[in-house]
Amino acid sequence: MNLNGRSKREGTRNSYAAHPIVQVLMTGIFRSRLRLALLGMVMAVPLLCLAAKEFSMPKVQPAFSYPAHDHHGTENVTVGLDPYDNATKGNIFVVNYRDHDLLPVLLVVTNDSNEPVQLSGIKAELVTADGTKLSPATEDDLYRRISHPKASGARVPIPFPTKRVKGGVGSKEWNEIQSVQFKARAVEPLSSQAGFLFFDISGLSNPLSGARFYLTGVRDSAGHDLMYFEVPLDKYLETAKQH
Repeated sequence: MNLNGRSKREGTRNSYAAHPIVQVLMTGIFRSRLRLALLGMVMAVPLLCLAAKEFSMPKVQPAFSYPAHDHHGTENVTVGLDPYDNATKGNIFVVNYRDHDLLPVLLVVTNDSNEPVQLSGIKAELVTADGTKLSPATEDDLYRRISHPKASGARVPIPFPTKRVKGGVGSKEWNEIQSVQFKARAVEPLSSQAGFLFFDISGLSNPLSGARFYLTGVRDSAGHDLMYFEVPLDKYLETAKQH
C-alpha cells in the first residue's frame, strides 16, 4: 500500500478545509439567508393569490329560495335578492366594494311560466327606512368610484405589474365590472337570470334595515307590464341573524 500517496491526498484535502471560525461564520450567514428566503416566500404567497384572483359568478338558485323575494302567482314570476353585505360573502370579488361604499346585491329573476318575460325596460330602486331612494350604479359610476378612491383610504400597492385599462382600474377589475352586473334582457320559460346591482351607501350606517327593493318594467311576452315587485330586505336580515 502506498502510504505516502495516501498521506499526500489527505494533506491536499485538509489544505482546502476552512478555518473553524470561518465555518461558524459561514453557517450563520447561510441560516440568516435561509430564514430571509423562507420569510419572503411566506409573505409572497398571499400576494400571489391576490394577484391571481379572478371573479367567478356564485351559483344561482331559483329566486324563491332566497329569503328576500316576491312571487307573483298569476304570472308565475319571482324576484329574489341576496345582498353581499359582509366581508365573507364579498370575497368572491376582485374589488373590495365595501371600501368604496358600494353595496353589491345579487338580483335573481325566475320565470316559471311557459312564456318568456321581457326585462329590457326594468327599473330597480332601493328605498331605505328613512325614505332615501337609491338607484343602481351604472358601469361608468363604478369606474369612477373605483379608479378614484377616497384620499383617506389607505391602499397598499401590490408588487406585481398590473395592466391598466381605464384610468386607475386594472384589467381584472375592468373584466369584473363588465361581467358582474345584471344585464339580462329577457328570461326564457322555466329559467332564471341573475347579476349584481351596486348601490351607493355612503353616509348610511345600516342601509338594509327596514329597506324595500322595487322592480318595475317587467313585461310579459305580449309587452304588457307586470305588477311591480316589492321585496322587503328585513326578511334577509332576519335569516342572516339565525346563521
